[in-house]
Amino acid sequence: MNTAGIKILLIEDDLSLGQTVSDLLKANDYKVKWCQNGLEALHFLERSIPDIIICDLMMPIMSGEELFLKIRKNKKFDEVPFIVITADITFDMKLKQLQNGVNDFISKPFKIQELLLKTRNFLQYKNKLLEKSKPDPFSKVTIKLKNKNFFELLNDILLRNIKSDISIDSLASELFVSKSTLDKRIRKQKKCNTSQYIREFRIEYAIRLIEAGETNIQQLADHSGFNSLSYFSLSFKNYTQISPKTYIKKRNLN
Repeated sequence: MNTAGIKILLIEDDLSLGQTVSDLLKANDYKVKWCQNGLEALHFLERSIPDIIICDLMMPIMSGEELFLKIRKNKKFDEVPFIVITADITFDMKLKQLQNGVNDFISKPFKIQELLLKTRNFLQYKNKLLEKSKPDPFSKVTIKLKNKNFFELLNDILLRNIKSDISIDSLASELFVSKSTLDKRIRKQKKCNTSQYIREFRIEYAIRLIEAGETNIQQLADHSGFNSLSYFSLSFKNYTQISPKTYIKKRNLN
């Protein structure tokens, strides 16, 4: 499993243990944010969503249990695995935390290999679930079209060239039609010209990226084929009636 870029939030108040675990996770190519109490972690989570959270249970200021219960009220953390580290491994404690909804436990003292394997397994499982549930980015573009085969082919070409500035001439050539025929067919079916269809296709792609968790507007513009951030923002607003930033905020609140 390629761990480069995977973000781990580690919450541990023991400075020696926290430093050791943080260093070992980084040595395995994880990107680690280490917080020393639940309140510090909560402030971090207000502006960032990690791929997995590893949290000590007993801490000053805000315990791991308090932190878990707070973040689970927010739907944007539903898919973030939460592993508890604790020295209190009694049955009653385990039962309570499982009832709360934590994903797993690691009892102190522990071997780092156990933590690494559990982290890897949770991330692999999470990725498989996300792949299975990932929506078709182009369902809204292709659904209910009268000439389905033509538009499926058109959308496939646009998808393959999503990051490039494909010309209308090139698009018509790949479809084995003239530029005017292409424009006539799009106008007849979609009530817009070719340039508008391409632009809206790219905006739909950006929307699906947002639904998949992308929040960086520059990345959205780049990955959906817009050379200009301002033009992307304007096109997005014209199509959705709200700015990309507002759309992302509304999505995260749902």
